[in-house]
Amino acid sequence: MKKRYSIIPKDDDSGKSKRTFLRPNNIAVALFGLVFLFLLFVSACSPETSPEDHSLTRDKSTKLNRKAQNAKEVEENIKNSYARLAAERTDLCPKLIQEEVGSQVIERTKEVMIDNHCDYFLYPRSGQSISVKVNDSQIEALLVVPMMHNFANGDYKVDSYDKHVIRLAYNGATYKPKNLVYDVAVTVSD
Repeated sequence: MKKRYSIIPKDDDSGKSKRTFLRPNNIAVALFGLVFLFLLFVSACSPETSPEDHSLTRDKSTKLNRKAQNAKEVEENIKNSYARLAAERTDLCPKLIQEEVGSQVIERTKEVMIDNHCDYFLYPRSGQSISVKVNDSQIEALLVVPMMHNFANGDYKVDSYDKHVIRLAYNGATYKPKNLVYDVAVTVSD
């Protein structure tokens, strides 16, 4: 008799769970390892600070503060130089005004306001009083530095020797003329 061989397909293991590397436990261990390596790398790359480094940082910040202060002083000197030159012209602002020896009144006649305001720099001594009179009622006189003061409310008493900025601003009900001409008198009294 002839033997017959039947071909029976083998089980394809589709019913069993496949064993792979990416099981939940293996994923957690791999993530933990990656985080640990990342933290190790970051700590190795970060600079270590020592007391010498703190003193260097302090010295650098002191130098930067000095440079910033020097830059402010230079900028202030440039503004004052420009204002000193502008004081000789009637149509430039800001202006540096100074009282003449023996006189308490600083008069500027036929000044021309090009923009909506013009600033006047003044360096009064502590204890002095400042008053401002303008011949045009459409111009408002204000002290803007070191603090706000409206000269319509009276004189200003100087507390310390510092730069004082008097701002004359157009405050009219109509449009400002292109070149508004006015006279101003600043009185600095003891």
